[in-house]
Amino acid sequence: MDIIDILKKVHAVMTDDHFVYTSGKHGEVYVNKDAVYPHPKEVSQVGQLFAEKYKDADIDVVAAPALGGIILSTWTAYHLSQMKGKEILGVYAEKMPDKSMAFTRGYDTLIRGKNVLVIEDLTTTGGSVKKVVDLVRATGGTVVAVCVMVNRNPEGVNEKTIGAPFDSLGVLKAEAWDENELPERIKSRPVNTNVGHGKKYLENR
Repeated sequence: MDIIDILKKVHAVMTDDHFVYTSGKHGEVYVNKDAVYPHPKEVSQVGQLFAEKYKDADIDVVAAPALGGIILSTWTAYHLSQMKGKEILGVYAEKMPDKSMAFTRGYDTLIRGKNVLVIEDLTTTGGSVKKVVDLVRATGGTVVAVCVMVNRNPEGVNEKTIGAPFDSLGVLKAEAWDENELPERIKSRPVNTNVGHGKKYLENR
């Protein structure tokens, strides 16, 4: 069971197009993580892959950034609980209006004094997952490890930049450029408005 195979099965890997990423950068490869979440079997398999990687680590809680991380943290916690024979909790951090992250709904009390596995679906800049790492520590939890479903930028997102033991289930390089640095082959393609932030990008131009 390979993460890229799972993603391809649900048509979540897209290439040779013009996408705008969450970071605002542009590229031609897109992993449409939202194509995975409607499929319980495949989401469960992703959670199982995370859990198998960390089944021997001392973990109390799995934490992730919303929105996709809500689903992944729950499934990963479920499979870890099965493997370890004890309850592992799954929680998520929410983005605040000022772009910071916070544990709301009393989840901060579940993090304090606990060993935490931080997971995320995709990383291009690693910004969201780094915010969750910092938040766990600020809340009084210990970050045991960080793992992402797919790392799109292994040179720029790693243990050094995240500041914690870091790994991924798979790597799918997706080069990203600022708008004014785009290669001609991508610039000549219309911006994809169905996935990513292309629609919002065009509206704000």
